[in-house]
Amino acid sequence: MQFGIFTIGDVATDPTTGRTPTEHERIKAMVTIAQKAEEVGLDVFATGEHHNRPFVPSSPTTMLGWIAARTERIILSTATTLITTNDPVKIAEDFAMLQHLAEGRVDLMMGRGNTGPVYPWFGKDIREGINLAVENYALLRRLWREDVVDWQGKFRTPLQGFTSTPRPLDDVPPFVWHGSIRSPEIAEQAAFYGDGFFHNNIFWPKEHTQRMIELYRERYAHYGHGTPEQAIVGLGGHVYMRRNSQDAVREFRPFFDRSPVMGGGISLEEYMQQTPLTVGTPDQVIEKTLTFREYAGDYQRQLFIVDGGGVPLETALEQIEMLGEEVVPVLRKEFARNRPTDVPDAPTHASLLAARDAERPATA
Repeated sequence: MQFGIFTIGDVATDPTTGRTPTEHERIKAMVTIAQKAEEVGLDVFATGEHHNRPFVPSSPTTMLGWIAARTERIILSTATTLITTNDPVKIAEDFAMLQHLAEGRVDLMMGRGNTGPVYPWFGKDIREGINLAVENYALLRRLWREDVVDWQGKFRTPLQGFTSTPRPLDDVPPFVWHGSIRSPEIAEQAAFYGDGFFHNNIFWPKEHTQRMIELYRERYAHYGHGTPEQAIVGLGGHVYMRRNSQDAVREFRPFFDRSPVMGGGISLEEYMQQTPLTVGTPDQVIEKTLTFREYAGDYQRQLFIVDGGGVPLETALEQIEMLGEEVVPVLRKEFARNRPTDVPDAPTHASLLAARDAERPATA
């Protein structure tokens, strides 16, 4: 099972000091967080993609390429690649290039996580969001798997005899997760192709998350990719830890209250009861994270957010240290306990290459 960090790259004011980092500081902080994640033994670093304030990661492959040059082991991913407003040709080329530079340590998560105003900035209509996601991804898959592509669709100019360059590393495309919070069409899309499904459940009750994952698992089996239990699932998580829970709650409450997506409604305590947010000790994070398997089944990837809403870099790095040293080692052991042998691990470049090579003699 893979464990890691994901960030949305927001620039927010620290409510305890009133200080707002510059864009430069926030970008550099994200790089530091990725390096720290590798240092403490985590498996994945993922960055969001946004093109509007208060966010800075408008060019994920640029950032991940920079991080690739400064790391050796960690998988570099996106927490959202905007399949709706990005050109599939550019996605194909950018991530194949990143694959080569990172020696295969790359995957990506397709999503529609952009805000409404972003669509017209890129010449798109938000009312076509689902249709854009479906058509663009169908083209992207072909660009990575066919040397020469002839294609015509609704949302971009036709392609005639087009070859995307560079070709994917070892002719093995990056593994794709489809991220969605509430769209069953995206769960269906992930199941149709046998790709991964990532439910960013940090704002949602477990009952909703369970329904979405069960739909994906059922449809994954329907399309003949394996049993429902063999489907590839990822989950989000949100943590803030201190040595005693009272300190954690006291410190995090200002960040919660000032959050544009969490605060202003129910209390922090109610929010923790209803969502995966865990504010407390490392043991409490372990205890709550282990309950995710009760409604998601045996899954493959667990990502945590530690730096949003104005949490300063020093504090985020402390959270990562506790995850790497105290939380994740226990989670690895406990999630492996009684895990069925036919439940696959999260795909990597090495495993996808091995599976491809194993199929070739049989096909021949």
